[in-house]
Amino acid sequence: MAHKYKNFEPDWYRGDVPSNSYRSIFKWGRAEQIKIPRESLYKLMKKQFGLSDEDFKNYSENLGLDEVRFDRPIKLTPVQLARFKEIAGGEFVRTDPYARLSVAYGKTMYDLLRIRNKIIENIPDAVIYPDNREQIEAIVAYCAAEKIPLYVYGGGSSVTRGVECTKGGVSLDMRLRFNKVIEFNETDQTITVEAGMSGPGLEETLNNAVRKFGAKRAYTCGHFPQSFEHSSVGGWVVTRGAGQNSTYYGCIQDIVLGQDYATPAGNIHTDRYPRKATGPDLDHIMMGSEGAFGILTHVTLKMFRYMPETVKRFSYMFKDWETAQAAAREIMQGEAGYPSVFRLSDPEETGIMIHMYGVMDTPLRYLFDIKGFKLNEMCLFLGFTNGEKGFSKNCAKNVHRTAKRYGGLWLSGLVCKGWEKGRFSDPYLRDTMQDFGLVMDTMECSVNWSNMSKVHREVRAYVKSRPKTICMTHMSHVYPQGANLYWIFITLMHDPEEYRKFHAGILDAIQRSGASMSHHHGIGKMFGPWLEGSIGKNEYAVFKALKKHFDPDNVMNPGGTLGFDLPEEAKRFLKE
Repeated sequence: MAHKYKNFEPDWYRGDVPSNSYRSIFKWGRAEQIKIPRESLYKLMKKQFGLSDEDFKNYSENLGLDEVRFDRPIKLTPVQLARFKEIAGGEFVRTDPYARLSVAYGKTMYDLLRIRNKIIENIPDAVIYPDNREQIEAIVAYCAAEKIPLYVYGGGSSVTRGVECTKGGVSLDMRLRFNKVIEFNETDQTITVEAGMSGPGLEETLNNAVRKFGAKRAYTCGHFPQSFEHSSVGGWVVTRGAGQNSTYYGCIQDIVLGQDYATPAGNIHTDRYPRKATGPDLDHIMMGSEGAFGILTHVTLKMFRYMPETVKRFSYMFKDWETAQAAAREIMQGEAGYPSVFRLSDPEETGIMIHMYGVMDTPLRYLFDIKGFKLNEMCLFLGFTNGEKGFSKNCAKNVHRTAKRYGGLWLSGLVCKGWEKGRFSDPYLRDTMQDFGLVMDTMECSVNWSNMSKVHREVRAYVKSRPKTICMTHMSHVYPQGANLYWIFITLMHDPEEYRKFHAGILDAIQRSGASMSHHHGIGKMFGPWLEGSIGKNEYAVFKALKKHFDPDNVMNPGGTLGFDLPEEAKRFLKE
């Protein structure tokens, strides 16, 4: 629900989004849905960037409402196109400009800036919409024989250029037909689905298991990334994704029980046993391969009892980042159970969040002053617990005891509810803000408790070295040994190349600070140059050996995925 402005309000674009337009491709989510900043956030951005209402009276960027048009030749032969139509059906092989562009980009700001500026590059020659595993296996075999580059498009929410067709060829769009349930097994508490199954589709299926399958109760997958509404199960798996409830349910690598892949070397089927000691784990070898080894077709996932009535929400304010870190570490190392959602914001993000979620429009703003909590120092901690009623309640009590011991100010569960309302819709802000030249994007990495402060300080220093740049940081996936640090940056920018260089600088800063290159976004082609330098030359040789085994002719997602087929001079090596 939009909040009315008391003063001047920019003309945020609320009009139609033509179905064949550039905007329908770069826009986040549903065509009819938008999100506008609260007036308090709008005022904060004006102050941060030295702007006035005058700067928001006209759009500075192309709205992208015109029809997608370009002239890029198709390199596939008529014989090859005919074969693909024979496999998938004539109507499910498209070569028109809109279809080709619709699967060519993900959702990193580099992608969105290029589409707004009509920079059309790295697109497939054809888009295929497969219906079943047999079709995919036949397509993989044919592409391998004909040396045709093959890419996959799931939900399209990649922020690492994971879906970009840098070598042309063919892209498989899984959304239309490859999204069915294969098996529901209540005894083992598992569900097997096709890789194109969407997040909402999976969750709706599990929540309604009693009606759909005659199950004894409702279930959940427990995997809710911010891209949940517009991402696919296959995308979660091949990028080793993490959902916002991962501290309790685990990341996708903890939820996957078995997988099927079609590869140029043959089909791969892993078993569904809960644990085994039969050599290296093939499931973990395949997860994170991002289509570079083969195409994920079926995946078996664990499922959990759906008990929304047991959720216990909480939110606290800590006086500073170091104290907040110490409290978070004690919660995770105290062995009293883990919360499900665990989000701790640094001072700058806290300042933004209390504007985004309306905290500054409540009496809490006066309580902060009374208690000596200072803006630009205090840190917001929010989340909730899941599980059996007694477990959830006890876990929330332990969070409360620990937070109080570290001086946390109890804010009730209302702030968490405010965050929940925006947890999947906040990305819509990017479209309305970018119309006026404000870009917002994200980066993340994995750290240990012992180097968290160093990584936080050094990466922020680089981001803030760009004048008038907002850099929000939080930990959102937390472990006894460390956490994920997640950066959201907002700045004024118009040029895709300028963005690419800034993004590369952030990756350099992450690598120099000693953190992992990615916690859950994957590597794709955008992070690929840093991978060998991050994990080590000998360690990376294992990845290259696997690539050579599964895909000796490099037809699977070629062009820099996981750093494969990059020239040596393009790689970023770890600096001492």
